[in-house]
Amino acid sequence: MQGKIVKGIAGFYYVDVVGSGVYECKAKGGFRRDGKKPLVGDNVEICVLDEDRKVGSMTEIFPRKNQLIRPAAANVDQALVVFAAARPKPHFNLLDRFLVRMEREKIPVILCFNKEDIVTEEDVKALEDIYGATGYPLIFTSAKEETNIEILKRALRGKTTVLAGPSGVGKSSLVNRLIPEADMETGEISRKIERGKHTTRHSQLFLLGQDSYLMDTPGFSSLSVLDFEKEELKAYFPEFARWEEACRFHGCDHIHEPGCKVKEKVEEGAISPVRYKSYQEIYEELRGKRRY
Repeated sequence: MQGKIVKGIAGFYYVDVVGSGVYECKAKGGFRRDGKKPLVGDNVEICVLDEDRKVGSMTEIFPRKNQLIRPAAANVDQALVVFAAARPKPHFNLLDRFLVRMEREKIPVILCFNKEDIVTEEDVKALEDIYGATGYPLIFTSAKEETNIEILKRALRGKTTVLAGPSGVGKSSLVNRLIPEADMETGEISRKIERGKHTTRHSQLFLLGQDSYLMDTPGFSSLSVLDFEKEELKAYFPEFARWEEACRFHGCDHIHEPGCKVKEKVEEGAISPVRYKSYQEIYEELRGKRRY
């Protein structure tokens, strides 16, 4: 029987089998000897030990198409990066770090600005101006008013989507709108393993529909991108790519070089000055990091 790991805690793995439900499984001992660690999102094969109690044993982990290190997860199709349009005001440098991280992991992004109900049309237009040139799909939502929730559901259909964003932006409210039974599922698993709902949280997949999962990742609320070289950074700002070949110097870093087409497009407004400022700040951090 094949399924997908939706949660792992205390050596137990909860495997969702379409049409049959969630099975509590232990991994076979050979995984440890072979250096294999099951991850949330893994597609696995299980042997059912007790159908009534939904207990099984995990016997095989199928090859992964990708893997995230922090948080540990596998087989992610896309990321839903959620920030508030206001309250709190978007922290653009932090948002751009999320986007850089996803670009580096080669994970497509849907950019969602929540709390649309408390901002003006001018505020929405300003955010569109900043991120329109990136190519990321932009969705403005209000979990409170249920604005564009159906549009968001369609964007997540048929995918395994990792949810990312800082605290206070309404991620939990969006999850509850997308999956009203999410709290109930968490409670069932908590009771099954005799742990409270408010113990240390772990990555968890929620079923949105057939072959559609949303991964809640509590460790994905803040991050550093300082684990690569400064020369790589420009590749993670997709709006730069269109203009790079027109730069005077091959390998231009778009910082101090004369004849830089990217800087010219920033001045013209074709590339957002807000995005370029984030690029400069992250570049300088990478340039200044200590080498060991």
